[in-house]
Amino acid sequence: MNLQSIAKYFPQLRPKLLTTLQNYDRRQFIGDLNAGVIVGVVALPLAIAFAIASGVSPEKGLFTAIIAGFLISALGGSRVQIGGPTGAFVVIIYGIVQQYGVNGLAIATLLAGAIMVIMGLARLGSLIKFIPHPLITGFTSGIALIIFSSQIKDALGLQMGAVPSDFIEKWAAYAKAISTINWDAAAITIGTVIGILIWQRFIQKIPGSLIALIVTTAVTQIFHLPVETIGSRFGEIPSALPAPSFPHLDWGVIRSMISPAFTIAMLGSIEALLSAVVSDGMIGGRHRSNMELVAQGIANIFSPIFGGIPATGAIARTATNIRNGGRTPVAGIIHSVTLLLIMLFFGVWAKLIPMSCLSGILIIVAYNMSEWRSFRSGLTAPKSDVWIMLITFTLTVFVDLTAAIQIGMLIAVFTFMHRMATVTNVGVITREMTDDVESAGETGNIDLQGVPDGVHVFEINGPFFFGAADKFKEAMHQIGRPPKVRIIRMRNVPALDATGLHVLEETWRESKQRDIVFIISEIHTQPYIALQHSDLFDKIGEENIIPTFDESLEKARQITTHFA
Repeated sequence: MNLQSIAKYFPQLRPKLLTTLQNYDRRQFIGDLNAGVIVGVVALPLAIAFAIASGVSPEKGLFTAIIAGFLISALGGSRVQIGGPTGAFVVIIYGIVQQYGVNGLAIATLLAGAIMVIMGLARLGSLIKFIPHPLITGFTSGIALIIFSSQIKDALGLQMGAVPSDFIEKWAAYAKAISTINWDAAAITIGTVIGILIWQRFIQKIPGSLIALIVTTAVTQIFHLPVETIGSRFGEIPSALPAPSFPHLDWGVIRSMISPAFTIAMLGSIEALLSAVVSDGMIGGRHRSNMELVAQGIANIFSPIFGGIPATGAIARTATNIRNGGRTPVAGIIHSVTLLLIMLFFGVWAKLIPMSCLSGILIIVAYNMSEWRSFRSGLTAPKSDVWIMLITFTLTVFVDLTAAIQIGMLIAVFTFMHRMATVTNVGVITREMTDDVESAGETGNIDLQGVPDGVHVFEINGPFFFGAADKFKEAMHQIGRPPKVRIIRMRNVPALDATGLHVLEETWRESKQRDIVFIISEIHTQPYIALQHSDLFDKIGEENIIPTFDESLEKARQITTHFA
């Protein structure tokens, strides 16, 4: 298969960079350059903070933002997407590292990248958008609470051992160690949070997190404050990218990483495509969702090879890019180059950053992620949506994110099936049931006088899928006396699945055994194609699949007259 045939089969798999460079000019480059440098500076403290919160060394966050950020911009389907480590991954990464180590995380990230590439090639990008909003709100708010709770030790400078991963045990450990609070660290955390909030209110161009980082680092060094720094915990930060290295593959670890990898892939896909949708609204553009998934997957394959962690599209950094004039993927590439230059020339100074400052930055991130307004408004939604949100939130906080996404999706699917089943009904019309007002009312506008004696009409309204199959079976058993002709009217059936086909075949078989003529009337395109691709089409006979209801009644009248 050559490149032309690949492009023909996958028309959406064309990076936005190639499209935008066709009419690229100097004015746009200046806008992208300005935005890219600013976003690179914004990403610096966040990349370090997310890495530390995830349980890995700080440079891994920088490696991720540089390598994955570059690939996401260069290959992605969005004009303005900025990629890198995000708060959404903190919970799942921390759990993997604690149980399987950094090598296990690398394997999980590689697998997740491969899953995302497959999803993009299979054109599943548009399906991600159908994930229910209550589910997203539930796990996003849960992640925010976990990020906040994970920062209490460094925020207060508590003298304690390793922080337990369990939410309740974590807060119990904090309560025991509260007497060891370091007031200098607490002051730095409070100053960072207040400083960022005030700075963002008045100045948008320069990120408040960078100013807080510079000021608190300077104050710590000038006054020799007894607080923990990146250097005192992790040692020196490398000032160059590492050589590429493939993780050690162990089949036992690979099997254990399949479920976390799926979670990373789903979470990364949702985050990236949500960011792309938001950015489309800000610039009036339209992203290529499948190309974006492929790019995200490639980025997550290469990130661990260069010592990085999972990456995805970052909504806040993408919005910062847009607000500062970024309009093409060049801005995202410049953002990565900026981070690389900062690491090469100023990385040595990063070890002086106080841990409490990074905690303050992550507390702000957690607050912004919490979507507490959406969570509050979600409590007034229909009860089924409220339960999806609350269950997902609870599982995220008290169990783990993998279980939250899997069970949340399962509940959402069953809720959707229940809702679709409730909107599908089956009406029954026969001359023997003319006094049954309720049944007649369900059929729409069928004229009872037009239905010949010995003819039963079953009208299905709504999708005929496995969730609604029982309703059809119940309707079939409402009438004890068998008819001479059975008409299945499908004018209001937009979709038919395998279970619907199976139920139709059962009905046809039962009709044949009783010498009942079986007619399908007014069938739409999708159900008709599904019927054609099955054996049932030939069993029923094309002559018994009739396009109009009047023709169906006329044929039924001829049959009943012949029998009479």
